[in-house]
Amino acid sequence: MLGFSEPDLTTQQLIANVPVHFYMARIIAVANQKGGVGKTTTTISLGTALRKERKRVLLVDLDPQAALSSTLAAAPDNGAKTVYQVLLGQVKIAEAIRVTQTGPHVLPATIDLSAADLDLAAEMGRERILSDALNSVADRYDFILIDCPPSLGLLTLNALVAAGEVLVPLQCEYLAMRGMNLLLRTVEKVRRTLNPDLAIVGILVTMYNARTVHAREVLEEVRRAFGEQVFPMVVKSSVRFKEAPAAGLSILDYDAAHDGAVAYRDLARRLIK
Repeated sequence: MLGFSEPDLTTQQLIANVPVHFYMARIIAVANQKGGVGKTTTTISLGTALRKERKRVLLVDLDPQAALSSTLAAAPDNGAKTVYQVLLGQVKIAEAIRVTQTGPHVLPATIDLSAADLDLAAEMGRERILSDALNSVADRYDFILIDCPPSLGLLTLNALVAAGEVLVPLQCEYLAMRGMNLLLRTVEKVRRTLNPDLAIVGILVTMYNARTVHAREVLEEVRRAFGEQVFPMVVKSSVRFKEAPAAGLSILDYDAAHDGAVAYRDLARRLIK
């Protein structure tokens, strides 16, 4: 055992009764305040897997690094419309959504999004701007996945207010596990004050290296602490996840037989059931 403390909040408090949406998209925020845990990879891979299951999918790039937009060749050209302009009320969301070769539609981002926290700070209802925008197109999709930035600022708050569910990619490292309590407290606070329907749909273990004792211990501890709310599939660490974005593809299109592609297909089918 690594000696992790028990979570401050029980998973039953946060994960019970995930709402079912009829005729409207299931909106899932892919969130973890720690960077480098596989949020963007998960958003792209899961979105592509859902599209291959014939679901209508929109991916929202809410990270100023805009890695999702760049990977799927949806990065806006000069003058193109982005999620930043949508948040500022300068354009309608439907005008900014782009079609990609991999199937999912994308609401793209650029580095300009890094100014959003400051620009929106004085706006009335600033935490609901993304929710209002997504509601106007939610009937066009089965799933909307939001790639959150590695922080718990106003952008992530907008995602948590807009979403019905939170999917947490969790890297198999000690420090990543320690940060879970902060995210759980934030989700619970949002649920109490702004979005009573918000729930954690599950925790996805990512970047797992079974050859190290540390990773095996962390996986054991995660499953002990969170039980059945840890998805059974595990996304193993692989250089393929670095090669796929360079080719402008998801892992499912880059190497369909890869263990990672199989894991994300399994995750997609689990969410559809």
